[in-house]
Amino acid sequence: MSDSKSSLVLIVDDNPNNIKVLFDILKSAGYRVLLAQDGEAALETLESVTPDAILLDVMMPGIDGFETCRRIKQMPNVESVPIIFMTALSETEDKVKGLSLGAVDYITKPFQHEEVLARLDTHLRLYRLTQELRDLNVQLERRVAERTAELSEALNQLKQSQLQLVNSEKMSALGQLVAGVAHEINNPVGFIQGNLKHANEDFEALMEHLKLYQSGASSETIAQHESEIDLEYLATDLPKLLKSMEVGIERIASTSIALRIFSRLDSAVKAEFDIHDGINSTVLILKHRLKGNSDRPEIEIVQEYGQLPLVECLPGQLNQVFMNLIANAIDAIEEKSQKYSYEELVSQPNQIVIRTSLTPDGQWVAIRIRDSGCGIPDEVQQKIFEYLFTTKPVGKGTGLGLSIAWQIVVEKHGGRLTVSSTIGEGTEFLVEIPIKAQQRG
Repeated sequence: MSDSKSSLVLIVDDNPNNIKVLFDILKSAGYRVLLAQDGEAALETLESVTPDAILLDVMMPGIDGFETCRRIKQMPNVESVPIIFMTALSETEDKVKGLSLGAVDYITKPFQHEEVLARLDTHLRLYRLTQELRDLNVQLERRVAERTAELSEALNQLKQSQLQLVNSEKMSALGQLVAGVAHEINNPVGFIQGNLKHANEDFEALMEHLKLYQSGASSETIAQHESEIDLEYLATDLPKLLKSMEVGIERIASTSIALRIFSRLDSAVKAEFDIHDGINSTVLILKHRLKGNSDRPEIEIVQEYGQLPLVECLPGQLNQVFMNLIANAIDAIEEKSQKYSYEELVSQPNQIVIRTSLTPDGQWVAIRIRDSGCGIPDEVQQKIFEYLFTTKPVGKGTGLGLSIAWQIVVEKHGGRLTVSSTIGEGTEFLVEIPIKAQQRG
């Protein structure tokens, strides 16, 4: 787990057994730990200490976990610190209420070692990324406000998209999203930061030269200074630096646009939406997982799009379906790849084929997502969309994505979601959505 020794976690729980279990789990992973036995003690501690994350029990004497969470979110020094609720598996209403108050996730009792560490690590990574983006935005505004206005706007859009994603997708694909965003912005942010330093130095040299003219300095002094700063070089270097930063801004802006499309949450009301935009934004976010590595070659995305009209739907929720299905396809290919040598995999390219079309009656759109992965056993296919059915081991996410996808497609859109699969050959999911929104009674 990265940077665990530098992370401080506050545990708020009145149960000594729970505290001991969590304390042992976190200390063994290298975390620093603070303890509070009730909400009042936690609020008092947070007046002087800012942890990196808070594990908060729901049921406590005095003020309960919900009220404690509400008050924490009103404290300027800790309002953005991720809060993870601790609750029993059956307390569904508690989970929903906690997330609506600003918590980012939950862990269930009895605690599972791998799940606690996996969820905590995911949200610490997201928290650090958000803080880094905020710091970079402040720096850009201070040093080159005029030339970086577009970048500042793009970064602000990116942060807003992240916040919307956190609010809508608490328990699925969060780790993949963070990794994808980080991968797509780290390179341009890196060279923009480097170029900012050189651009600032060039600008200061030019201003100093201009002041010599304004002060009436002699032509000899001006000529000497021109030679010292190499004015001819600056005249060609500064535009190149600005152009390079422009390219970086465009790349970040395109990532921000993809995120905004993916996380459209405008959203209790159905709106017309370009299905292809949703698929493309999802593929961009998952692009880092498609790249080749030492275990397997690159996974190829084949997009065979038909002519589709705009569809009346809940765009943000449909994008969650695409994210789940494509991420599952990648998982299946990676699982199958473990059984073959790299040379064998090169001769049998990994592919995810995404096809879109109208149904024969012209009233529905069909989205097929087919992978060349390991396939799904018949007994699993029969249960795969059932509520709370999961094949994921502890620490690998909730595994409830397909049951959630079924609810979004079937219950919220009046659509159809089916699967066909052959062991060793691959799997195809078929999503069918009516073009015009169905009236649900």
